[in-house]
Amino acid sequence: MDSPGAARRAPTARERARAELTREIKEEARRQLAAAGADRLSLRAVAKELGMVSSALYRYYPSRDDLLTALIIDAYNALGAAAEQALAAPGPARQRWIAACHAVRGWARSNPHEYALIYGSPVPGYRAPEATIGPAARVPLAFVGMIGEALAAGEFTAPRDALPVSGELAGQAAALSATLTRPPAELGVSAPRPEAVQDVPPDALVRAVMAWTQLYGMISFELFGQLVGSFDPADALFAHTAVQLAEFVGLH
Repeated sequence: MDSPGAARRAPTARERARAELTREIKEEARRQLAAAGADRLSLRAVAKELGMVSSALYRYYPSRDDLLTALIIDAYNALGAAAEQALAAPGPARQRWIAACHAVRGWARSNPHEYALIYGSPVPGYRAPEATIGPAARVPLAFVGMIGEALAAGEFTAPRDALPVSGELAGQAAALSATLTRPPAELGVSAPRPEAVQDVPPDALVRAVMAWTQLYGMISFELFGQLVGSFDPADALFAHTAVQLAEFVGLH
């Protein structure tokens, strides 16, 4: 490991060229996602659009699934970064939670095809590898960490109607808590692990997961056209829901 003062080696021309071509491959793949959907993503089509022979592209991504995995990891990381940035801003926990909800929606609206890739219908024949778990955990980890920070700061009050968790649900909550508090290297993320996550009680953790699924349900309904003819545009409904979700989890 390099010492703190050690100079980093500059990338070689070959490494820079490889990084640039990798970026171009993924950008073209994203254009194909928008035009035809993930299930029709084709390495041959990507190579053709970039003026490459297929065999050259295979040196970067041996299969369509490898390319899909790269796109999925990028999408999870970009969405996680948006949520983390909003939650890291100064201000009360409730305010930051609401801002993070809007940040997640904003990213999804700006990147609808990438959102559909990670939260839409499964791609036929594709099975996500373990490498996607860490990036996928960034958003829920950030929201649960926010609750832990609110607990420590005295900004959290368990709702009066909060039901205790027991049995199978309690076991699932304990397993999730253990996963979220694993060291960053084990989970596959580079962001520091919020220590406050381990202090979130099971009932609060379950409510956080309920709020998380409600958040994505709202976004999915909006992006996939389920609110057309009713709450369209969805700005007011979403703003109201974000506030209600903060109340629901105990951020008053």
